[in-house]
Amino acid sequence: MPPKEKQKDKTDLSILGPLESLFGKFEELELENITIDVDELTLFVRPALERIAEVARPTALLEAKFKPPLTDYSGEIREIIIGATKADGGTRGKALTIGGHKSPAWNLFQAKPKHLPILAADVFDMRIPLAKAVKAHYKDVMDDPCDWARLVVDKFGADLITLHLISTDPALEDTSPAEAAKTIENVLQAVDVPILIGGSGDPEKDAVLLAKAAEVCEGERVLLCSATMDMWKPVAEAAKAHNQLVLAWTSIDINQQKELNRRLLDYVTPDQIIIDPTTAALGYGLEYAFTIMQRMRIAGLMGDQELAFPMSSGTTNAWAAREAWMKNPALGPRELRGPIWESVTALALLLAGIDVFMMMHPAALKTMRDLIGWLSKRIERKRDDFVDWTTLDIPAD
Repeated sequence: MPPKEKQKDKTDLSILGPLESLFGKFEELELENITIDVDELTLFVRPALERIAEVARPTALLEAKFKPPLTDYSGEIREIIIGATKADGGTRGKALTIGGHKSPAWNLFQAKPKHLPILAADVFDMRIPLAKAVKAHYKDVMDDPCDWARLVVDKFGADLITLHLISTDPALEDTSPAEAAKTIENVLQAVDVPILIGGSGDPEKDAVLLAKAAEVCEGERVLLCSATMDMWKPVAEAAKAHNQLVLAWTSIDINQQKELNRRLLDYVTPDQIIIDPTTAALGYGLEYAFTIMQRMRIAGLMGDQELAFPMSSGTTNAWAAREAWMKNPALGPRELRGPIWESVTALALLLAGIDVFMMMHPAALKTMRDLIGWLSKRIERKRDDFVDWTTLDIPAD
């Protein structure tokens, strides 16, 4: 004989009437340690929520006066001049000045930016693998750095160029510094904008290469990219001997940046240094890079002379993110996704206080130029005209 089932205690709730009658004026019912056995349960809550909404609906907004966040800063970001005209001993059509800021980036309530950010376009001295969305714009000039330089300046409107001497890499063509120097001279003749000169990333080769570049560019005030903690002294000595600029590159570390700057200042003057704390792209640590750059800018404004330098960003690093170029229909068309990825990376760092953007895609260059132009028009607006700042009227073209 099967065991008897345990008798369950059952309470007929029907004698209590509709559940809603139990809520009372609080419209709330709390049940503990009970089991409800029903065939069908229907809850009507909308009428109660509507009554609550009627009671909670605001009839007026609280009035508050906007007070601009103003802070006294004892420091100032140094002004740096990139390039030299004929009047200054060089051959550039114009020189570009960055820095000179007295407030956090774009805090127009505090002070206007002394100089607007500038945009550099990447140029390589050999054909290299590029994302399809980028290669489409440069495929006809990738074998000639002079044609490449003319394209980004004349058609895409770059303020200056970054000449990457990738072919000097011992693992690639192992181009000699003397051969690379000829490329530099040819590019200087092809365009009249200031130039930044980078090596292959091989510390031993770059030390010799950048020293030769400084010599060849005598009088041009070029930016040597880069002095690092592993390879800074030869670059500093060359910059001192030939009056060039030094890009002090560190890996997202404030203390390391201060240490490198201290070492460089034993050789060059403060107006020869631009710092690059490393650009981590969207999706790959952008928020960390933003924080470090912003902290450096504020530290300089607060009087830290070891960090009071303009900043550069290798914004092209955005293309290192696979999501920017990988073929995946779920992520949208690569022709749009890639330049948007680079633009968003640049926009974030614009707000952190970057002065020089090294970029690649023409659409990203144009986006940043349009945005900086839009912001510059607002510089002349009244500080307290806050409502007007919320009106976005960027031209459709």
